[in-house]
Amino acid sequence: MSLSYAEVRSWHRPLMIMVAAMSALVVVASIALFADGRELLQQSVWAKPLKFGVSFVLYGATLAWLIPKLRRARRTMWIVGTVFAVAGLIDVGFIVVQAARGTFSHFNAGTDPFNRIGQQIFSTGVFGLFGASLVVAVMLLFQRIGDAALTWALRAGLGLAVLGMALASFITGWTSSAGPRTVEDAYGRPVPLVGGHGVGAPDGGGMPLTNWSTTGGDLRVPHFISLHSIQVFVLTVLVLAALAPRIGRLRHERVRAQLTGVVILGYSALFTITAWQALRGQSLIHPDAATGTALAATAVMTALTAALALTAAHRNEPALRAAAVSRSELVRRGRAARRHELAPGETTAPAGTLGTVPHHRAAGTPARPPGSAPRR
Repeated sequence: MSLSYAEVRSWHRPLMIMVAAMSALVVVASIALFADGRELLQQSVWAKPLKFGVSFVLYGATLAWLIPKLRRARRTMWIVGTVFAVAGLIDVGFIVVQAARGTFSHFNAGTDPFNRIGQQIFSTGVFGLFGASLVVAVMLLFQRIGDAALTWALRAGLGLAVLGMALASFITGWTSSAGPRTVEDAYGRPVPLVGGHGVGAPDGGGMPLTNWSTTGGDLRVPHFISLHSIQVFVLTVLVLAALAPRIGRLRHERVRAQLTGVVILGYSALFTITAWQALRGQSLIHPDAATGTALAATAVMTALTAALALTAAHRNEPALRAAAVSRSELVRRGRAARRHELAPGETTAPAGTLGTVPHHRAAGTPARPPGSAPRR
């Protein structure tokens, strides 16, 4: 799929402004990651702004492309996209400011005025992001974008993203049962934290860059998987479409839709398993037998379902080819009929001929007076 400059200009402008700002943040945070030696819980203070910047670039660009393609409630959808853009800029802006201050943006219960006001605004922005995504996901249920494969990829991707945001919204409620704790900011000053991402283990000392816990459950794992499912599903559609000219079975829309559905089911199972794993206080990199069995079963069932879809496509290929030829013939006949609806030299159909094909007299044949009997 190639994108022209004119097409990109038609994308939702406020969201594209947000994407441009997040792209600049990615560059700045990447440099600061090495230039600034300050740390929070053994991780650079700029790691979180970098992660959020990359995430919002991907998700925001997807929404900016998608929203103009929604044909219903265009004005409402434009407003919804603008709400998401503003909420994203506010939330990530607060994360950047807190990083520059050398302190925590999430779960920070500090009593200084800036943090208390910032936390209230931050919480409001989270609801804005969730609400905007939910509205777009619901609107997608009532209209189609492109072929069946792309439509289901977008619906499932946004649906999973909303589920992941809902999961993240109760991270604090699930993990704060262990009670508040006090940690040090980048300058060694005490900061009270209430809640966290981890289940069964406190935040800190996790995997490189992601900082996902290596000793307990971490709800950021399923949140990340669900949030970017829409990119995975759309990429699947693009890959299948690119392979279609070389693989005959993929030339049929129904087959590509079925294979996209297989990927959606397998990916949704992965989200469910990682959420289940995290809620049991289990680290992503230390799965137990139950988690391993569930992952293996998901892989086998996904591969088997994909094989069955391809086998069925091969068995039904003559019928699919005939249906495709039939549709092409219907389209050809429709175009031919529209061409012959206009008499030579006319630019519009004559009055009274709507829905009919006019019969033209041969050259030189005199017109028959109205009401006269036909000449035998």
